[in-house]
Amino acid sequence: MKIVTVVGARPQFIKHAPLSKELVKSHQIVLVHTGQHYDYEMSKVFFDELGIPEPDYNLGIGSGTHAYQTGEMLKGIEEILIKEKPDLTIVYGDTNSTLAGALSAAKLHVKTAHVEAGLRMFDKSYPEEINRFVADYCSDYLFCPTQTAVDNLRQEGVTKGVYLTGDIMVDSLKLNKEIAEKSNILNILGLNSKQYLLVTIHRDSNTDKRQNLENIVNAIIELGNQGMVLVFPAHPRTVKMLKTFGFIDSLKKKALLVEPLGYLEFMKLLNHSKAVLTDSGGIQKEAYILKVPCITLMDNTPWNETVADGWNIMVGNDKMKIIDMAKEFNPSNQTHGEVFGKGNTSEEINKILKQIKL
Repeated sequence: MKIVTVVGARPQFIKHAPLSKELVKSHQIVLVHTGQHYDYEMSKVFFDELGIPEPDYNLGIGSGTHAYQTGEMLKGIEEILIKEKPDLTIVYGDTNSTLAGALSAAKLHVKTAHVEAGLRMFDKSYPEEINRFVADYCSDYLFCPTQTAVDNLRQEGVTKGVYLTGDIMVDSLKLNKEIAEKSNILNILGLNSKQYLLVTIHRDSNTDKRQNLENIVNAIIELGNQGMVLVFPAHPRTVKMLKTFGFIDSLKKKALLVEPLGYLEFMKLLNHSKAVLTDSGGIQKEAYILKVPCITLMDNTPWNETVADGWNIMVGNDKMKIIDMAKEFNPSNQTHGEVFGKGNTSEEINKILKQIKL
């Protein structure tokens, strides 16, 4: 089977790595990189670390509005699909690359598989929610990470082509955790295990609205004033907005602001953190798998299992909630199950694809 796989952002590189290693045993893989994340720290470092072959196509779309990115991706992916004539297109997650890949394939009547299907926040103010809906409804095969995702699709009347496969990020962590532990990032940054808070912010609802970003920055500064060590690998767009609003100098005085890290370095940093403050869906899940307390700078999440099990708490951009939970949140006595699977999702997906007659 000839499979075109579309990736474009950090979480998709992480998901693609273990699946591609499995699929290449049985299928021809054509990799398309949209260029949604395009610089070394946000893109190529993940290919290097995770052993992903160079993309067969790189659209080089870069940054821009949602409409610009999606439109340019649609044009580029459509041309590739017409040229390659694949049997199947695979998309991952909920980014603009996901949306464009699924839409392009559906319009050309190319069978489509969505890895990480069925997630719902029930809040359309998040652009990712729209991307999830469209990708799911364009896809013929929906590979769900959790039973909740399967249930979400069933409630929407979608049962055909739905498979509970587990979450592919468990595969990636399983493959790379031991390698990540060899990183000397803690020594480089002068950190002690479980003696620091890790911070990541990238969502436009937090970065592009001055008051929301100011609330988060002020919470970080206050935590720093109280003697806490905070490490902040900053997304390029976040740095841009910190500078635009004039927050970056005061933030640097109380937090260790560093450039984006590769997957292995970040996994080491996350695994050894006391807790993580984040607005990333992927990091919420990674924190749960690694049993790291997660304080989520959002009002909602597609990963409700992490909240239900007590390892994740929603604080939005409320300054006092962020401060209080950074000091008090301790889920060490909570339950912790295998809600995301056992780390064999790649094998499960490949088994299903071998059985499908396209």
